[in-house]
Amino acid sequence: MSEQSLKPFVKWAGGKRQLLGEILERIPHTFENYIEPFLGGGAVLFALQPKRALINDINASLIHTYKTIASEPQEFIVKIKELDSRISEGGKEYYYLIRDLYNSKLMREEFDLELAAIFIFLNKHCFNGLYRVNAKGLFNVPYNNSKKDSIDEEVILEVSKYLKNITICLGDFEDACKSAKEGDFIFLDSPYAPLNPSSFESYTKEGFDMESHVRLSKLFDNLTQKGCYCMLTNHNTEFINDLYGNKGYKMDVVSVKRMINSDASKRTGEEIIICNY
Repeated sequence: MSEQSLKPFVKWAGGKRQLLGEILERIPHTFENYIEPFLGGGAVLFALQPKRALINDINASLIHTYKTIASEPQEFIVKIKELDSRISEGGKEYYYLIRDLYNSKLMREEFDLELAAIFIFLNKHCFNGLYRVNAKGLFNVPYNNSKKDSIDEEVILEVSKYLKNITICLGDFEDACKSAKEGDFIFLDSPYAPLNPSSFESYTKEGFDMESHVRLSKLFDNLTQKGCYCMLTNHNTEFINDLYGNKGYKMDVVSVKRMINSDASKRTGEEIIICNY
């Protein structure tokens, strides 16, 4: 598969496409199985294309979409084209109509082909590709005024071929790592730790609070003791440094651009890449 045809089909907050070079430089030379508990857009997965992989996320709509593309790529493409065909005329009004339909399907737990297609349609036509829900778990991101196509058909078809042989799971990050054993490589790209108390970093109704970060650091330690190769990325904050510092882990700080911040002057920052090897 070419690098051009196997790439993320969804835009995701905290996605690692711009950090790929730094991440790929630090990948273990050899490993057994690949495990990614916080999948998101899957930039690292698609760049590595491991033959044996388990991918996971806690966002039910996201994982449902991955599974749908793996099993029904042609039907998915047809449904997406139906949605896209009306955005040029309907614009804003049509977007909010589809957003309401998506939320009604979420409320009824209708995880079908249509929901997967709508999920991607909204992702490509909402502000900054942000997945944000209200207290009721309903998607509430506004329209971005785009009338572009939601997908690249070749990307969907190639991704589908690859995903057919991959284990796709929905659930907590600890559960995703239960099968991890010595020699496996685990890439941990959790939701960001807040840069300050007022930072908004929760993109799903489940959230990812400070206690979750502490639980993740303990998992990192446990996987290290098992003999797994672990890499973790996050904001370079005092909190993250306190969790992982003084344990012998390799900790590299790199500069990044923040694409979600509404203030363009604040769209730069530092991330930290932590490895136990």
